Amino acid sequence: MLGTVDTAQSNGGRDETDRRHLGVLKVGLVVCACAFLFGFAMVPLYRVVCEQVLGIKLAEVPVGAAAAEGLVEDTSRIVIVQFVAGVNSRLPWEFAPEIARIEVHPGKLTEAWFDARNLSGEPIVGNAVPSVAPSEASLYFSKTECFCFTEQVLQAGESRRMPVRFFVDPRLPAGIGELTLSYTFYENEVATRRLADTASPQPAAG
Repeated sequence: MLGTVDTAQSNGGRDETDRRHLGVLKVGLVVCACAFLFGFAMVPLYRVVCEQVLGIKLAEVPVGAAAAEGLVEDTSRIVIVQFVAGVNSRLPWEFAPEIARIEVHPGKLTEAWFDARNLSGEPIVGNAVPSVAPSEASLYFSKTECFCFTEQVLQAGESRRMPVRFFVDPRLPAGIGELTLSYTFYENEVATRRLADTASPQPAAG
């Protein structure tokens, strides 16, 4: 009888261990699937995740020139702006900032440059999705000109320098001395197909 009880307890222990392992495996599979799907996600999904989950504001609308001209430069304060650039795994481009970081005075209009290159043998249309972190700083960071406002068409092998002009609002909280401006380029598949169709020779009439 004792041997039977010990065997049952042993089997029960193995079953519990197997259930735990199965649970860990399921979690791992879900995480891998989510990572895979996110890598192929469209720009709207990226925007939802950043704004609703991570709390990072994605801005695409330029501020008016009058707003920039009305600012007063705060020369007593320095804010560090870091630049980060990347491309979606499905886009065969190189994309990088020309400088990694810059020191700016709040209220001063500043310019930075990014370099992009199409590594493929076909023209591709891309869209850059910007974000500013920390999320609190995004409320005080404005762009007057940016390549992210419009579609970017790069011909096969083409390279391009692209500017962004921005300013940090002098009302930026004193506790924020550093912020990061990030861009991720995605292929605009619809626009790329449209471009390819336009470039394709049309059959002769009649």
